[in-house]
Formats: sequence, C-alpha cells, structure tokens
Amino acid sequence: MMFAERHTDTENLPCVPASHDMLPAALPDDVQRLVTASLADASKRAYRLDVAHFEATGRQLPATPETVAAYLAEGAQTYVVATLQRRLASISKAHRAISADDPTKSELVRATLRGVRRTLGVKQRQAQALLRDDLFAILDRLGDRKKDVRDRAVLLLGWACALRRSELVALDVEDIVFTGQGALVTIKRSKTDQEGAGREIAMPYGRTRHCPIAALKRWLKVAGIETGAIFLGMDKHGHTLPERISGEAVSDVVKLRVGAAGYDPAIFSAHSLRSGFATSAAMAGATSYKIRQVTGHRSEAGLAPYLRTVDLFEDSAAARLI
Repeated sequence: MMFAERHTDTENLPCVPASHDMLPAALPDDVQRLVTASLADASKRAYRLDVAHFEATGRQLPATPETVAAYLAEGAQTYVVATLQRRLASISKAHRAISADDPTKSELVRATLRGVRRTLGVKQRQAQALLRDDLFAILDRLGDRKKDVRDRAVLLLGWACALRRSELVALDVEDIVFTGQGALVTIKRSKTDQEGAGREIAMPYGRTRHCPIAALKRWLKVAGIETGAIFLGMDKHGHTLPERISGEAVSDVVKLRVGAAGYDPAIFSAHSLRSGFATSAAMAGATSYKIRQVTGHRSEAGLAPYLRTVDLFEDSAAARLI
C-alpha cells in the first residue's frame, strides 16, 4: 500500500467563510486580528471543513433546526457520533459568528442527537497502540534509503516523546538541545497549550539498538538540515522538499511502515505512537506521574484511557482462577 506525501497546504480547501471572515465588518482591524488569533490554525481549518461539508449537502447558513436535524439523520448513516458532534459544534460556532440564532440549541436537534447516540453508541474507534516490541519489529525492516532514515527518526522521536502529530511536525532544529544525558525537546505549543507556554521533554539516549537521538542526528546529517523544520517532505525520487510534512503525512508514514512489516495499517495512525509509548511505559512499571512528564497530560484522568488495557490485565481476577 502506497501513500502520497502530504504537506501543510491549505490553499486547496473549499472556499467557505472561516469564523474570522464572518465577523461584523464594523470591528476595528486590531480587534478582528486578535479575535482571529484566538483560534489555532488547526481549529480554524477544522471549522472551515465542517462548514464546507454542511454546505456541500445543499444546505446553507443560517440554517433552521429542521435543516440541521435532517443533516444529522443523514450523517448518522455514514459517520460516527464523535464526527457528528464535532460538526454540530462547528455549525453552532458559525451561527454565533454571524449573530444568527443557533439551531443546534433547539430541542429538535438535541433530541435527534440523543437518538443518534442511542442508535450508534458513543464508543469511539481508537487507533491501536504501537507497543515497543512491535515498533522495533517495524524499525528492523527499514533500510538505509534517505526516506527510510527520515521515517525511522519520525517513528522514534514521535514514540519516545509521546508526541501528537501536530507537535511532531512543528519541531524545529532549534527546539532540540543535545546534552550529555540525551536531549531536551521543547514543545512550543500543543493542543492543550494554545497560548504557547511551552514544555520540555527529556529524551535520554536509547539503551537498545534503536536510539531516537542517534536516529534524529543521522536524519539531520543525511538531509543537511541545520536550522528550521526537522521533518521535511520528500518526492517520489527521494529528494527533500522545502515544506515540512503535515500531520496527515505522519499518519501515512505510520500506516506505510506498519503495513510493510505485516501489520494491518487500517488500525494504526499517528496517534499509535503516543498511545504506544504510554501503554508500553506503564507495562514496564513507570509511574503515571513519570509518564505524564512525557505525554504532558495534566491529570490522571487524561492519561487513564491509554492505561485502561494495562489496568485490566494487572492482577486480573481471572488470573487467580485459571
């Protein structure tokens, strides 16, 4: 299975109003600029795509509760509950941005969503965690081509630092400080840190044949990267492109490499790196506090979904009986 390289290009997005485009024109320029900056680029892109999907069905904003309810019922035949809820949130925000009545707050839409939830269930499909031994099996199959070198660094750095794909692709050379013990990786901004307070992750030298620091240094040397974006796109001939890769491209790398190693690529994604680290660390006996130092989770509750499988097997009641 082959995946095309994807980059952070938003030029080809459907031409629909973004939330900042729908602000009252009478607002001063500096106010409009600050309101626009209140949303992360990824959030604005998501709102834009969701509104585009709504309008692509022949519906328009502002919409009536009956129109939105029909949109929900139609979408329930194809999409999971989480996707429909996210699109409702985008539709709601779009109406508030143009000072129109929000149809998603009506009892008709709420009842329709409750019906969808009861019909489909609310359990989300989660990407399979990429555990350490499976990761190593995948890495063992990589060669020495330039793209192999890059993908090895992508997989190891994303896994060892439990990075979200947005955090991984945003890394610059200046964000990595090599020390005698390993490297300090600075995450300037993340999903839970939209204001850019930043945090540091300690990445020690690997004790196995697959060291993330060695893999990263090799990629930087092979690609001749001394400053700026660490992970750049590559064309089909193996030539490095000037643009950094996108989050979607990271998922493509994961799927391509797990598929080449004999795993089912359909159940893995970029998130498999993050969840795989958390799960593997828990299985190795790391405390949740030390795991959260890497993942950036602020609470035990946020980390709990990653550790649920480990907890189920830990001191299982069945293990005492069979």
